[in-house]
Amino acid sequence: MIGVLVSGEGTNLQALLDAQLPVVAVASNSPRAKALARADSSGVPAAVFALEDYPDRETRDRAMADWLQARGAELVVCAGYMHLLTLSFLERFPERVVNVHPAPLPDFPGAHPLEDLLAAGASDAAATVHYVDGGIDTGTVIASEPVPVLAGDTVESLRERIHAVEHRLLPEVVRQLCAR
Repeated sequence: MIGVLVSGEGTNLQALLDAQLPVVAVASNSPRAKALARADSSGVPAAVFALEDYPDRETRDRAMADWLQARGAELVVCAGYMHLLTLSFLERFPERVVNVHPAPLPDFPGAHPLEDLLAAGASDAAATVHYVDGGIDTGTVIASEPVPVLAGDTVESLRERIHAVEHRLLPEVVRQLCAR
């Protein structure tokens, strides 16, 4: 049973739903996340845990973990979730929180990996699925598939090609994790 954390469009959430994986809950830090509409149209319970509604990140993450567990989530997938998770959240789902990242790790972590990768002149980006730990994209890599950087690539053109790989790779990895 999968809980998915989202902040934006929700294309990776849609890939999980299209793969008919057992998504039982979707949580977002943003009430404006378009991913919430994707959850709603699929009949998946969704809730917003906006940081400004809580005294601190720790309290918000505890509430979010409670909500996810109450809906049967055993594996948590960060699918474009743009907040760091606290250790108290991660401890509730030990070695059961994964993230999808659009660059090779550990070389290009953080919120702007494609900008960093292009500025460095790297020959490849990647779709990378990794475990989430207390650091910024420092968890063990589960799977990674290179995506070549083409002459004239922009962040947007590269991101589009990476998304195509993520939308295939993430459901594959999540299906394998659910089978464990």
